[in-house]
Amino acid sequence: MNGGESRGARGSVVDGVRRRPKNRRAQIAATSAAAFGAAGYHGVSMEDIAAALGISSAALYRHYPSKYALFREELLRVGQAFTTAVEVPAEVRSAPERLRHRLAGLIGATLENRATVTLVRWEGRYLEPADRAVLDRQQSSVLAGFDRELAVLRPELSAEELRLVSTAMFGVVTSLADHHAALPARAVHKLLGSACMSLHECELPPAATVSEQSVRAQIPAAFKHELLLRKAVELFHERGYPNVSVEDIASAAGLSAASAVYRFYRGKSDILAAAFRRAADRVSGAIGPAVASTPHSAAALDVLIDQFVADTFDERALAVVYYAEFGHVPAEERAVLRNIQRLSVQEWARLVREVRPALTPAEARFLVHAAFAMVIDLGQAFGNTPLAGRARVTYLMRRVLLG
Repeated sequence: MNGGESRGARGSVVDGVRRRPKNRRAQIAATSAAAFGAAGYHGVSMEDIAAALGISSAALYRHYPSKYALFREELLRVGQAFTTAVEVPAEVRSAPERLRHRLAGLIGATLENRATVTLVRWEGRYLEPADRAVLDRQQSSVLAGFDRELAVLRPELSAEELRLVSTAMFGVVTSLADHHAALPARAVHKLLGSACMSLHECELPPAATVSEQSVRAQIPAAFKHELLLRKAVELFHERGYPNVSVEDIASAAGLSAASAVYRFYRGKSDILAAAFRRAADRVSGAIGPAVASTPHSAAALDVLIDQFVADTFDERALAVVYYAEFGHVPAEERAVLRNIQRLSVQEWARLVREVRPALTPAEARFLVHAAFAMVIDLGQAFGNTPLAGRARVTYLMRRVLLG
């Protein structure tokens, strides 16, 4: 120490008197955002946040009455940051420039709040209904702004089709929260901005004529382990992993008691890990056959894109759970799953670069993550409606990856 003074998370000490830092609430917000982003809302306690700040739990409670208050404030803060970031000055009159301005604002806000955007994407459902309604209005305001610019540029599109393209753009940009890959901010703006502009310029295939229901294999009654896995994933998707008990899973699978589950799985976390392995293996297992059965990388990508969209449509709940509940997978499984995902993304990125050699390996990986997120988001937003049928989603995924 120099001059009898020290500074840090605990504040400062001047002449033997400890003083609270003026930006304590900002420190708490930043620390809680990082903690929630890493472990999820249910995986963090007030004691964890206090320890990370180097203060007592009592000191933390003086600023926030509960963990939920911190969680709510952070999500709604980012929702408001999005709405502010996409505002366009009145002097910007050109529709293409207005759209680019909105995209740049959304990309910038996502980069600045990457950890919390993860929560907005996957844990907003844990907000209380009134707060969730506020967050939904904030996101709707962002999408409506994109709709207005797109309506000028693409007057032939219906209101529903405009929202489809806006939602696809939003998924591409906020995909930044789904991974930890790094690129300079300027490169991210250029790459994702260009991907989004390619979406606005595309000619959408015709909407499906009928609702496309999922194609799911029937599970024989004797295959209890498969039935348990499916029912558990459906419950995790509907309620969130922390809000589902082994008893709930047993009941959904038609078992008489929770103890019957333990004949097939060691517990709830074991079921979640099995679901994640299934999802990861499905993506990784498709790569080898696609490459071996096609004459070149572009054709292999066509096969992989078709398969990814089909799998996502057929197993929507599993696709969402894979992103939303990763923090609840046991630590030893997380390491294995991350490695599988990393290798899968690398292989997709390699194929993309063989078609688009101007891309760097990092840029190609960013586009793969963006394409995956966009497909998941469109499924979340539009379900099985003809508006977002498989042909359209497949086409949009190709646009993101191949420009």
